[in-house]
Amino acid sequence: MANLTQQYIDIAKKRNPGEPEFLQTVEEVLTSLEPVLEAHPEYVEAGIIERLIEPERGITFRVPWVDDEGKTQVNRGFRYQFNSALGPYKGGLRFAPSVYSGIIKFLGFEQIFKNSLTGLPLGGGKGGSDFDPNGKSDGEIMRFCQAFMTELYRHIGPETDVPAGDLGVGAREIGYMFGQYKKLTNRYEGVITGKGLCYGGLKGRAEATGFGIVFFLREMLRRHGEDLKNKTVVVSGFGNVAWGTVLKLNEFGAKVVTISGPDGYIYDERGITTKKASCMLKLRASGKNICSPFVEEYPTAQFVPGEKPWGVKADIYIPCATQNEILMEDAEKMVANGCKYLCEGSNMPTTNDALSYLKKNGVIIGPSKAANAGGVACSCIEMGQNAGKTVFTPEQVYSQLEQIMINIHNSSAEASAKYGFGYDLVAGANIAGFERVAEAMIAQGIL
Repeated sequence: MANLTQQYIDIAKKRNPGEPEFLQTVEEVLTSLEPVLEAHPEYVEAGIIERLIEPERGITFRVPWVDDEGKTQVNRGFRYQFNSALGPYKGGLRFAPSVYSGIIKFLGFEQIFKNSLTGLPLGGGKGGSDFDPNGKSDGEIMRFCQAFMTELYRHIGPETDVPAGDLGVGAREIGYMFGQYKKLTNRYEGVITGKGLCYGGLKGRAEATGFGIVFFLREMLRRHGEDLKNKTVVVSGFGNVAWGTVLKLNEFGAKVVTISGPDGYIYDERGITTKKASCMLKLRASGKNICSPFVEEYPTAQFVPGEKPWGVKADIYIPCATQNEILMEDAEKMVANGCKYLCEGSNMPTTNDALSYLKKNGVIIGPSKAANAGGVACSCIEMGQNAGKTVFTPEQVYSQLEQIMINIHNSSAEASAKYGFGYDLVAGANIAGFERVAEAMIAQGIL
């Protein structure tokens, strides 16, 4: 069966040359599924894997817009609608100069299993553009978002495909895109999540991903007779995911000592408290995409330029920045520092070889497709709120989120044990997410 799994990986490599991020996630997922395919030959006969690694639909389009100097600019837009077996396609939009087909396909493929793990009726998809919002004026961002939605609107809908935000797409961008969708369709409907509270957004959504990460991490520690109180934690990133993570870690009594940005990292030996975390919002709102100004407000902290925080000694590491931010050399530093837990906040932050090294050295991993699923879970709650023409309280949202994250941990742990992996949440999340999708695909026939 291992040879069969490798055949699927080889198919993906042949069909997707020059897309290493997509191939990385395909290999990471499929290597966990060997015992599942052995136990379920009907999945092989129905071509489940071949169909999963090929998106149902891929859309690429140009996005022409006019900058403040009156010059026409052209970017490229993407939407990969990967799998709709469980529900309408669901996944964010990423605006960053690094975006290309391989990034969007990797994110969309991961989204299939992440959404499945929530237990909610959500398919998997992802989109975005190589547009860089950093350094752009508000008018330029508005014109780009309107141009982007002018093409995208014909491919989405509340029962078809429901985008959300991601890297480079926050409340401002969501608002401009929603407004353009409404103008083009003459419909006011929940086609995008992450909206502002004044026009259908969900209370608690901004911090949902970070809160969910910590709920999941808490379950990991509980399984080993520990809790978060007095644990030292290294966090990367300084956007919404990192911010929500820092808030909830403080609430549970942990001590966060770092955040980071493209320019380097902040080390605060006294701890990045709930009060200090408000500075993260100011940094992100500045549009400069740097974290160094943190030390201007809190001079007892240190800024380390051009470095990642993985050499800082801690009990727990939580990457919340971007993909492949933890390389083999970083994993070696973590192990040398006595790391016990790694909980992935960003999508695929750890390279496959670094992941393998950490697991072999006894580090307990909370994989991103499970740990950061709180964001999409709350997006689905927002969809339900919009469809029901109602408003949920933050307490209602947090209660649902916490239970969803507990369920994701438990289903991942159970799937891992069922197929002989012990307590391996990486394998377990892949298996639990896959089995639900596979059963739905079997039931619906060859599509």
